Formats: sequence, structure tokens, C-alpha cells
Amino acid sequence: MSERLRNDLRQARRESGMSWEQFAQATSFTPAYLRNVENGNRSVTVDVAAAYDRALRTDGRFASELADDGTVPAAVPWGQDGATLPVLTDLVNGRSGRVDRRGFVKAGAALSVSAGNWAKALPTRPSAAAEGTRSTGGTALLANMAGRLELLRRMDDELGSKDVREQASGELSLAVTLLKAGRYHGAAANRLLRLAGEAARQVAWCTFDQGHRPGDAQRYFDASLRASAEAGDTAGGAYTLSFAAVQLYSTGQANSAVALLETARSQLGRHSTPLMEAMLAARTARALSKTGAKAATARQLHLAHAMLDKGPQDDEPDFLYWVTASEVEMIAGSSALDLGDPAEALRRFEAGMRAHPSVNEEFPRSHVIYLARAAEARLALTDLDAAVAAAWQAATCLGSVDSARSSSQLKGLRAKLAPHAAYRPVADFLQATAG
Repeated sequence: MSERLRNDLRQARRESGMSWEQFAQATSFTPAYLRNVENGNRSVTVDVAAAYDRALRTDGRFASELADDGTVPAAVPWGQDGATLPVLTDLVNGRSGRVDRRGFVKAGAALSVSAGNWAKALPTRPSAAAEGTRSTGGTALLANMAGRLELLRRMDDELGSKDVREQASGELSLAVTLLKAGRYHGAAANRLLRLAGEAARQVAWCTFDQGHRPGDAQRYFDASLRASAEAGDTAGGAYTLSFAAVQLYSTGQANSAVALLETARSQLGRHSTPLMEAMLAARTARALSKTGAKAATARQLHLAHAMLDKGPQDDEPDFLYWVTASEVEMIAGSSALDLGDPAEALRRFEAGMRAHPSVNEEFPRSHVIYLARAAEARLALTDLDAAVAAAWQAATCLGSVDSARSSSQLKGLRAKLAPHAAYRPVADFLQATAG
């Protein structure tokens, strides 16, 4: 590891004026651990670089330096007109380009670099092209594409990600074809780029949800961010970062996830909306809960509810339809479970289900995950009968969706129930759901 990177970390921390205790709290690492990093006794990991970037608000500088030291290969240049199209074309044609696909840490480092590049590229882009610029392409086609992508979002909620991934890939391929044809200009071309970015985000999310290699999803997240930057679509890019953050905190890189979410918030700034702020706060809370930061998690959850209390706004993005009090409560329940408070987790899960009685019909994929976690909470409270009842609900709900993520959650619950197999209801459940 380059000594220059360690020196840069040390110098930036000192220049911040924070004490070791203040800095450690901001990064969610202990002072002793960080001293060892700066002294060369521990490695500068992806999470450490992301934590320094977050605490010092350096917009991905240290993640980029880490990449330059060999963690991630060099990326295709950002911030140039037309630079996104070759990246999208490589994806559609099945070429991996220059993205490393070897594991969780590699994907995490690459996403941190992508987030930093996105943040730098956005200010150089106009917020929208001039409406009066001529376009030979028909806007009806773009409207139809937007409608199909909206439908795919809903299908992912109800059916899972396998078929959605295939159809979103088709929409991305169509967008690339239209971009290559050069039929759209001005505002229409920007809209097409935004649609390409959304299609790439959907493919990325479905790739992750189906259990593919992390680097596979990262390539599409990166392409989505590039498209949003070239189109000046800050909200779309922030939304992509929020889903990339889920991949990171789900694969042991919670600090990197927090850094991505902070980048999204900082770029949105005063142009954000209450629902967007609620969503980003809730996902930040979820990531923080995996670091054991109880107070910081609570603050973010409080912020999420405060934003929801502002009520719906006219300028809210359509894709935030799922951000509700029920969803925030479910995230709060998952966070409490990770923080070792099963009673609070159960209270939150039950509140979430009361707030949205039809959640099992509208969002069955997510409902499987939350039911399984509620069962874990009941198991931790030694209520075996209630745990088994919730487990059965989760298994039944899973039958209607295709999601490796949801299946994995149920598999984890089975493992936790296995030590109680001497109890007949548990044994019946394990036998019925085997395989």
C-alpha cells in the first residue's frame, strides 16, 4: 500500500481540526484502529477510505487514491459528451470493459470511485437541455419506454427480479440503439439518457437480487451513474447510489454504503425533496446499524420520519412511490435487530405491517425479508410458536416471487431455527421447506 495514501489520510485528518475521539465517532472506527492504519500496521481497506471520505467530506478522494494503488483498474473517462455510450454499448454487447469482477471488496472500491466521479462530473453538466432544440426522434417512443420501465419497477416489487432483469436489459439495448442512431437532440436526448440510466439501474439491482457476482451489478450501477451525469439527472443518479449502497451494506461494506449515501445527499443539496431525503436517511440508518452505531442510526430514522411528515410534494420523483411510513418502520425493525434489540425490532415490524395492511400483496418480495426478520426477532425473544408462525408466512409469501435475496433470508432463518428442531412445529417447518 502506498505510503503517500497513508500520509494523505493523516494530513487531511489533522487539518480537519477534529480530535481522535471526534474523528473516530465520525468514521465508526476506533481511534486505535485508525492509528494503526495511518502507521502502516493495518491495511487501508475500502471501508477505511470511504470512512475518511465521509468524515472529511472529500468527495471520494481517498477511494480514488486507493483505486490508483491497484484496488480497481482505471475507468473510462467521465464528463465528456457522448462518453457514456461506449460504456453502455459494452454492457449490451456483453463486454466487461475495464471493470474488475473478482469480489465484494473490488466492487465496493469501484462503486466508491464511481460515486466520486459522478459527483465531480455533475457540475459540468446542464440541468436540462434547451427545450427548443430540434429532434427528429418521436417523443411518444420515449414516453412508452418510460411507461415500461415504471411497470418493471412494479413487477420487481410483486414478482421478483429474474424476468424483470431480462426485460430491463431489453430496454437498455433499445436505448443504446436509439442513442447510436443520433435521432434525438437537446431535451429529448437528455431524456433518453435518463431512461438508459434507469434501465441500467434496474439491471444492476436485479443482478444483485438474483445473487450474481457483485462486480456484475457494479458495472451496471457505474453505467447508470454515467448516464445520469451526462444527462444532468442528479435525482436519478442519487437514486442509483441508494441501491448501490444496499449492495454494499448487504455484503459487509457498511461504511462504504454510508459514504455513497452521503455523496447522493450532498449533490442533491437544496434541490432534494422530502421523500428523497426520507429514503436516503432510512437507508443510511440501515447501513449505520450494521456498524453498531446506535445513536447515529436513531438520528437517521428520526430524520426519515420527519421528512415523511412533511407530506407529499408536487415535485417528488415518481420512482419513490414505495417510500412510506410502513417501509421506514420495516427498515427500523431490521436495524434494531442488527443492533441487538429484538423487542424493538418486533415493535417496529408490527407497526410497519399495521401501517400498510396490503404490503404482502403489493410488495411480497420485500415482505418475505421482513417476515423472516420478524421471525428472527421472535426467536431471539424465545417465542418459538410465534417465530414458526412468522416463518410459515414468509415461506408462503416467497412462493410468489423469484428473488435470491429473499430466498437467502429464509435460508438464514432456517439455520437459526435448526437448533430447535426437537420442537415438533419447528421440525415440521424445516421438513416442509427443505430444499
